[in-house]
Amino acid sequence: MKKNRFKGGGGYARFNRIGPGANALFNALLFALAALCIVPMLLVLAISLSPEQEILRSGYRFFPRRISLEGCAFVIRQGGTILRALGMSVFVTVSGTVIGVTLNSLMGYVLSRRRYRLRGFFTWLVFIPMVFNGGLVATYFVTAQFLGLKDSVWALILPLSVSSFSVIVCKTFFRISIPDSLIESAVIDGASQLRIYASIVLPLSLPVLATVGLFLSFAYWNDWFQAMLYIDNTSLFTLQAYLNRLLGDINFLAQNAASLGASQAELLAAMPKEAARMAIVVIAVLPAACVYPFFQKYFVAGLTVGAVKG
Repeated sequence: MKKNRFKGGGGYARFNRIGPGANALFNALLFALAALCIVPMLLVLAISLSPEQEILRSGYRFFPRRISLEGCAFVIRQGGTILRALGMSVFVTVSGTVIGVTLNSLMGYVLSRRRYRLRGFFTWLVFIPMVFNGGLVATYFVTAQFLGLKDSVWALILPLSVSSFSVIVCKTFFRISIPDSLIESAVIDGASQLRIYASIVLPLSLPVLATVGLFLSFAYWNDWFQAMLYIDNTSLFTLQAYLNRLLGDINFLAQNAASLGASQAELLAAMPKEAARMAIVVIAVLPAACVYPFFQKYFVAGLTVGAVKG
């Protein structure tokens, strides 16, 4: 009787074993990488809770001698402006993610169908912008002048809604995970392509939809560049754009303290500059950090789909 080479201690199984030394090395490496991600955030949080005078005297510390909420209070005093910017960020992120997931998945589904005659042409049309793009001037001209989106909320949504990378990810997922026989049987039953996409493809595509949605939501939430380019009306500022403007104002006041009047100089001296900066960072990062764990399993599944087939 032939020995099973895939079980026990011999055969191919030995290539899948990890020794204690290698296991400890991998654990140490992963711990170091995790620390590189977590430690800076803890330092930022500690600085945001430190008194301004202690920061100026002792520098950045992980364990401040005294807890102070001056930086957080300075940001909170902006009050309604920050709440309005937060609401705009939520609206842009949610609507942009929904629009982006819909457009990217529709394009990916069409390009994944082998019987579509223009599949090769449009695949190249989608792929080329991953390597070359028109540049900032052309993008600004198309968005602001040709489409007329200057000072419009759509200028914050449409430029980020579709990307070649997301379309290709969707196309690859649909090509590997959705059998042609399933689509053909639905066509025989008289279903239209839109009905097939909505009733069959989407329910089977949760991992890739969550992956693309996560990419888009982070892109929209962290974006301030679109507002800097296209938005002059401060009521349309997102949270990131407003915090970036607020941070710029703090830096401007700090760099021009000598040219200010006495009352403004006193205000500048009392303003928690470093603590406020770090409080701004905490406010910007905290929502994304809280949302990510709920999407992590779908994110990993979407990235690894197709890595092993069969």
